[in-house]
Amino acid sequence: MSPSERAGQLLMVGLGSDTSRTSLDALVARRHLGGVILLGGWTGGVDSVRATTRHLAGLASEADTAGLGLLLAADQEGGAVQQLRGQGFSRMPSARVQDQDSPATLTSQATRWATELRQAGINVNLAPVADTVPTSIGRANGPIGQYDRQYSSDPQRVSAMVGAFLAGMRAGGMAATVKHFPGIGRITGNTDVTARGITDGTTTADDPYLEPFRTGIQDGVEMVMVGSAIYSRIDPGTNAVFSKRIVSDLLRDQLSYDGVVITDDVGAAKSVSAAPVGERATRFIEAGGDITLTARPDTVPAMHDAITQKARSNPAFAKQVEAATTRVVDLKLRLGLAHCP
Repeated sequence: MSPSERAGQLLMVGLGSDTSRTSLDALVARRHLGGVILLGGWTGGVDSVRATTRHLAGLASEADTAGLGLLLAADQEGGAVQQLRGQGFSRMPSARVQDQDSPATLTSQATRWATELRQAGINVNLAPVADTVPTSIGRANGPIGQYDRQYSSDPQRVSAMVGAFLAGMRAGGMAATVKHFPGIGRITGNTDVTARGITDGTTTADDPYLEPFRTGIQDGVEMVMVGSAIYSRIDPGTNAVFSKRIVSDLLRDQLSYDGVVITDDVGAAKSVSAAPVGERATRFIEAGGDITLTARPDTVPAMHDAITQKARSNPAFAKQVEAATTRVVDLKLRLGLAHCP
């Protein structure tokens, strides 16, 4: 793969429900993009989504994507965060409501949800949420608690339900993602819309709230999403997505995760707005990450250029890009999106 092709495999871009399914065609081709996430609330049902994913999957070619298929992702958690709805998609309850049933029941439900996603042409679900929100914060937790996205305030219970959701995704043939490492349940600000109230002064590198993520890793989860909050007891002043202590030392070394690591959105998110757009991708790779997710297509050129230019001038960074690309290709091989020559 060329340097440009490698850089493209490390980017996932958002396609809004209010835009044409062809709006990303040129960007995918010119920047050799590796993935697309459907954003904005798709309410037209399975057939509508399938028409879009069929078109996107058809963009893969030797010339444009190095012969690799696209990761086609959705946020399909349930409750307030269910991007795909309409005929053919079950209405998914929030995680708090899912938690009222047994793990076995959740696995059965998640198997059905995964099957629906697969029928719609999605191959990666950016779920489940592995964050634990303490009762002392509750709905004051802007990103998770406010929307009932957490299973429980008990990390052991969260672990059980995360494992059950993952089992259902796997049974339905869907890759899954645990998020938002190392946990955004103890902050008040929503990292998507503010840079205030996003510092967690409690979580440590041996915190019990890491257990749901450990469960996902031990269960072989396909991706781990890193959030953009700041953890003053792990790496003060540094957003998690840019932190080597969090991505490499904690997630990869301490928790022994060797799979694909993806960012939460760093295109539109206010939490990282102080960082130059291109650096958001290069700093994540330097920290030990793989795929940079951006909700804004207009940020892709700067991110792609930053990765390729730094790889040309910095041999150590080039090796990190190669390692990250290898992890992405390995995942695509497992998902049938790549083939060994």
